[in-house]
Amino acid sequence: MKVDVLLGLQWGDEGKGKVVDVLTPKYDVITRFQGGPNAGHTLEFDNQKFVLHNIPSGIFREGIINVIGNGVVLDPVSFKKEIDGLSAKGFDLTKNLYISKKAHLILPTHRILDAASEASKGDTKIGSTLKGIGPTYMDKTGRNGLRVGDILHDFDKKYAALKEKHIKLLEMYDFDYNIEEFEAGLMEGIENIKKFKLIDSEHELNGYINEGKSILAEGAQGTLLDIDFGSYPFVTSSNTVCAGACTGMGIAPNKIGEVFGIFKAYCTRVGSGPFPTELFDEVGENLRKNGNEFGSTTGRPRRCGWLDLVALKYSVMINGVTKLIMMKGDVLSDLETIKVATAYKIDDEIFEEFPYELPENLEPVYTELPGWKCDLTGVRSENEFPEELNLYIDYLERELGIPISIVSVGPDREQTIVR
Repeated sequence: MKVDVLLGLQWGDEGKGKVVDVLTPKYDVITRFQGGPNAGHTLEFDNQKFVLHNIPSGIFREGIINVIGNGVVLDPVSFKKEIDGLSAKGFDLTKNLYISKKAHLILPTHRILDAASEASKGDTKIGSTLKGIGPTYMDKTGRNGLRVGDILHDFDKKYAALKEKHIKLLEMYDFDYNIEEFEAGLMEGIENIKKFKLIDSEHELNGYINEGKSILAEGAQGTLLDIDFGSYPFVTSSNTVCAGACTGMGIAPNKIGEVFGIFKAYCTRVGSGPFPTELFDEVGENLRKNGNEFGSTTGRPRRCGWLDLVALKYSVMINGVTKLIMMKGDVLSDLETIKVATAYKIDDEIFEEFPYELPENLEPVYTELPGWKCDLTGVRSENEFPEELNLYIDYLERELGIPISIVSVGPDREQTIVR
């Protein structure tokens, strides 16, 4: 049995949580393979809205195992808040949520270091979510980190030693903090984690594969935020691409099956960094308003722009995408004309490949397509698609060379059209 992978192809916020929730009934196991509570995966069903940060998006389907993989960084404090919030709504996650012992822990001092580092950068800040993600991954690669398995053996002693190191590091910054405020809830969070099944996830997942169980790996953030292949340095601290599923779960590359790549019918970005097709006019503001483009983790307004095929082709290539999923087609419904960037112009030279850097003088080269000028939110089958939407989809499929297998026309489970 192969492991299917679902990931974002843009700068995050593509709608991964909703699609995982829709696809989950086809799988036995859902697993997160990287990132942390900087993720904000939104799901809507039965007139309820949920935003998941630490937890895989298959958690609301009965009988499905959900695994927080070794590549994830887990914040005990925010994880407990998330668990408590779902418990209050009647969801007992202790039955079907497993946690890798090798997942690294986000500690209070990681969050302080994140805030101190970002504050010190002034105008060059990268737009961190201040969740402690970067410092935690730095400790992981620096071989200083604490993992979930450490809570079972002398955690207090290990935490005190690492906390001491972090306090010395903080002396580098002109940054005031109250460590007691940041530590509030830490030990309760640690005890909460112990309620769950803590596993050697690489053995468990490979065992599922050998048993013939179907697995879907859920990525967080997006390809263009990948630490190696994104718009560095304005990126996240983990590998968000398909290859990250192997290291974030402990599975071999030959175990990867379908690769589902999710993209919006337009582009958005949160925080700092280059964004070639960004719109600063009324169209951009309408995309933000109609698409409710505000960060589900930070609440920050997202920057909005036209679809960027140069970047999208790059993401498809890096990930080996086999099926595409287009989100938020309904947000473009009131536009007469829709633009798609097909190349970049830099110093009078045309580039059709995603370059090493995205300079400020980059100009997108656009192709224009007719808009569909009708409300898609009530559409429930491909047969109801307006002709202009079919033309848009056909154009993208020709350009990308990959079929678009799902089209989303709204936030609810039911507004998901399988083609």
